[in-house]
Amino acid sequence: AMTLPLPIYLDCAATTPVDPRVVAAMVPWLGEHFGNPASRSHAWGWEAEKAVESARRQVAALIGADAREIVWTSGATESDNLAITGAALCHQDKGRHLVTVRTEHKAVLDTMAALQAQGFDVTLLDVQPDGLLDPGALAAALRPDTVLASVMAVNNEIGVIQDLATLGAICRERGVLFHVDAAQATGKLPIDVHALPVDLMSLTAHKTHGPKGIGALYVRRQPRVRLQALIHGGGHEQGLRSGTLATHQIVGMGEAFGIAAAEMARDTAHAQALHQRLLAGLQGLGDVRLNGHATRRVPHNLNLAFGGVSGEDLMLAAP
Repeated sequence: AMTLPLPIYLDCAATTPVDPRVVAAMVPWLGEHFGNPASRSHAWGWEAEKAVESARRQVAALIGADAREIVWTSGATESDNLAITGAALCHQDKGRHLVTVRTEHKAVLDTMAALQAQGFDVTLLDVQPDGLLDPGALAAALRPDTVLASVMAVNNEIGVIQDLATLGAICRERGVLFHVDAAQATGKLPIDVHALPVDLMSLTAHKTHGPKGIGALYVRRQPRVRLQALIHGGGHEQGLRSGTLATHQIVGMGEAFGIAAAEMARDTAHAQALHQRLLAGLQGLGDVRLNGHATRRVPHNLNLAFGGVSGEDLMLAAP
């Protein structure tokens, strides 16, 4: 009997396997080290708090932030909600206009739609044929009553990299908050929030070989960004996000981001080699087109169109 080869997992934009080193780092915080990081009166709590703060530094280090600028959340979806809704509600006396891009993740688009239903005015920008946002289009969309613009770093479908430095500078010049969903960017390209004019950045662990259900929001301190909290309770996370911290998840995210910082250059070179090998093989099939800008993209993503073949049918036929 012929045995079929095992399928290769090629859906890392949806989620990545957790690195075994990350699993190993997490396990002790589920068992013996069970303290609540907010318990300030005993050793169990102090120990957990120390682990949380160490992970906060690891996450901050990957994006060039200060640890005090990292707020723990349940993932990039919650971070997107907190950044966009939190800023919109906090600054509605200045204006009620928001700007984003049609190719954003649903967590951004649906948050914007919910705000629109509450009377906010949302402008959705189109991208160019290569998937990139024209900075001129962003500049033209900004108004005196615009409070925030949201543009993702790396697109989750086609892997193109938006020009954050240019887009952020346009926002900064006009006094508009700039939010970036970086879920697909961490560990794939170097990020330095202090060199970039970015005010808010959403992060998640599970796209970078960490566990699901944990993320963070970078909130700039200088110039200070103010947000209205969406989840209320014990005033955890500087009052921005109440709830008992999931120490094991946080330790996992810290470890994953620490590994990403150490191994990013090697991983990217490896992804580049695999990208070229797969692309070369598939191009041998004939009418194959690359979707998105040819070079301004992460090598971890390969999005192709096959002439005369419906993408949906092809996906269904694949194992």
